[in-house]
Amino acid sequence: MIMYRDPSDVKRVASLGAGPIGGGWTAHFLARGYDVNAYIHDPAERDALMAVVETGWVSLTGLGLAPGASMDRLTVTSDLAEAVEGVDFIQESAPERLDVKQALYRRLGELVPAEVVIGSSTSGLTMTEIAAECATPGRCVIGHPFNPPYLLPLVEIIGGKQTDKAAVAWTAAFYEVAGKAPLVMKKEVPGFVATRLQEALWREALHMVANGEATPEDIDIALKNGPAPRMAVQGQCMAFHVACGEGGMATNLDQFGPALKWPWTRLEAPELTKDLRNQMVDGCNAMAGDRDFRDMAAERDRKIVAVLKAVRDG
Repeated sequence: MIMYRDPSDVKRVASLGAGPIGGGWTAHFLARGYDVNAYIHDPAERDALMAVVETGWVSLTGLGLAPGASMDRLTVTSDLAEAVEGVDFIQESAPERLDVKQALYRRLGELVPAEVVIGSSTSGLTMTEIAAECATPGRCVIGHPFNPPYLLPLVEIIGGKQTDKAAVAWTAAFYEVAGKAPLVMKKEVPGFVATRLQEALWREALHMVANGEATPEDIDIALKNGPAPRMAVQGQCMAFHVACGEGGMATNLDQFGPALKWPWTRLEAPELTKDLRNQMVDGCNAMAGDRDFRDMAAERDRKIVAVLKAVRDG
């Protein structure tokens, strides 16, 4: 039996990947006071990585840094062996290609001691597939974040067919110590929980635009000023439970259950025609106006910080 390190004793982590997810994880771990080895595939990716880290650091500072947290504790390298040497945990955020991830895990299986857990940020692949060529699949676990990882607490956790249950439990405990909100899934389901829910909402939005029932702006106005703020506090299920008073969810289902058969949603994806594609692009461009992407991202982050602070301090 493999003995994993106490999650509270983790000191150094490796973050593999220079994109928004890999960079976001790097920023998060740094803000939580860890030493971080960030792996980039090509030295030319360093600027992209640092842009994400530096953007995230502004918001993380606003939320409050852990004692000893510093960007000086970051080491960036394009040498995979150097990146994973001496680390206590690995967060993998490589490109979402099965061949790339399988090759990476095959190499990690050779480089990294079996007691070091490897968490994958994959959003669409299963760990059974990813670790198929890894010599030590027992310690390989999916730890899927929500973007941006340095702000949104959710991490969805699930192992593959060869993953040790102890590794899944360890991963959940570590993410909790690291300031995340871990959700351990019951089954290995593509899309996990939050992405599937988000995808259902997205598909219905596309249907409404395609049928001329709403514009992209209408969709966002409805969500921002309706369910979104409430869901930040209660989620979907508890919102309906609390809304029905003392009777709770029972009243909700008894009274509104028949409405589930009404044609309020269309869960099959519409055909993404050129016309629908253009409506979505044009509508979003109109909402953005002449604002730069970086400014919009910064505005998004400031507002998420405000919501997180309100929930935390309320």
